[in-house]
Amino acid sequence: MASLLTCSTLFTLIFIFLITPFFIVTDAKFSEQLPAPKASHVVEKMSHLHFYFHDILSGKHPTTITVTGRLNKFGGTAITDDPLTEGVEHGSKVVGRAQGMYAMSSLDAASLLMVMNFEFIEGKYNGSSLSVLGRNPFLETVREMPVVGGTGLFRFARGYALAKTVRFKVGTGVAVVEYNVFVMHH
Repeated sequence: MASLLTCSTLFTLIFIFLITPFFIVTDAKFSEQLPAPKASHVVEKMSHLHFYFHDILSGKHPTTITVTGRLNKFGGTAITDDPLTEGVEHGSKVVGRAQGMYAMSSLDAASLLMVMNFEFIEGKYNGSSLSVLGRNPFLETVREMPVVGGTGLFRFARGYALAKTVRFKVGTGVAVVEYNVFVMHH
């Protein structure tokens, strides 16, 4: 009797696990393929943005804080909410904010991992943003980083950002970086 019960149980399990899935139908979809937009409806534009990034690590109102380690050592990480301005001077018209983080990501070179959103608050691009994610070898004269996306008018953005340090005060860590950003977007 015990072997009959075992055979019966085994047969039931085989039926449940091998046969039953063929009879289960579901309408749930994780994803679906959408038709590509017609070329006549999608006009891709290239935009060039020029602004200055003011990274302020000291004083009464720092815009960058260190959250772990030391910024000049591997693993040092900072969170930032830096003003983006039209001109090189700190008092220039603010056109946006650079919000994100950067970390020393190389053991043997002066290189940052940049994870940054450029949020624009002025003019045509007010309410839109660009996302930059990449390596910033900050001792090089001009650095190139990828633009990996955006929001608002920069939806589906892709492109690159060229960064050039204009000023850096060693004692305070205050830096002004010129950005030329080239993006393709809808």
